[in-house]
Amino acid sequence: MAEITAQMVKELREMTGAGMMECKKALTEAEGEIDKAIDVLRTRGLAAAAKKAGRATNEGLVVALVSEDGQSAALAEVNCETDFVSRNDVFAGYAAKVAQAVLNAAPADLDALKDVAVDGTSIGDMIVEAIHTIGENIQVSRFVRREAKDGAISSYIHGGGRLGVLVLFKLGQAATAAHADFKTLAKDVAMQVAASNPGAVSRESFTPELLEHEMTIYKAQAAESGKPEAIQQKMAEGRLEKFFRENALLEQAFVKDPDQSVRDVIAGVGKQIGDRIEVVGFERYELGQG
Repeated sequence: MAEITAQMVKELREMTGAGMMECKKALTEAEGEIDKAIDVLRTRGLAAAAKKAGRATNEGLVVALVSEDGQSAALAEVNCETDFVSRNDVFAGYAAKVAQAVLNAAPADLDALKDVAVDGTSIGDMIVEAIHTIGENIQVSRFVRREAKDGAISSYIHGGGRLGVLVLFKLGQAATAAHADFKTLAKDVAMQVAASNPGAVSRESFTPELLEHEMTIYKAQAAESGKPEAIQQKMAEGRLEKFFRENALLEQAFVKDPDQSVRDVIAGVGKQIGDRIEVVGFERYELGQG
């Protein structure tokens, strides 16, 4: 009998969607022959997920989970086939376990995530169970785990799970994370990211390549005006400033008070609390964009 290797188990699992242990048992029974092992799984009703695995998953949920200490968080997109299932509590329960696995184990990639266990069941096996239970193709399309050891993380879910955000803050004092004014600010900034979809935290966060590309466009637009070159340069620089105001989170007009920038609002709350509050990063997942 051929040796049952981990690669063979992985291959059978990907072909059928069955659990890792069931694949290993089937390969052992089939003496290492993949085709026979598939038949074994089909006979046991464990390969039914394979037929669903190729179906499009355009619906689903974005889920967020923040640790109790507020210093680590997970964001994940779990997909299904129909909006009806995405609004199902059972599907939501599976999605929540995916976020829990990401938060607990910090897996390196989607393959590693499948091996993470939650409540005694691996995520890979749980997805197969979900496919059988719900009757649709279920897939985890992406996830991210972030830490803010010198600060806190806020989360926001919009549209019943169609959009999710994490915002990472750096704080001068640990006590600030529990302050009511900071909690309100943290939620407001997360909502800002959801609503305005910034490209980066600050103007310094954009890559030189992107800014060079933008300036090339703005200079070409200015050249069409026929004005002197010095005027064209100022026009291009003005458009770049507008780009920063629209796309750098800290320079955006605050959604709740457009007369203030997000930077000004953060500075104001920091002054009230007596601490320096900084946004150091964010993640924004919109359903279907993964």
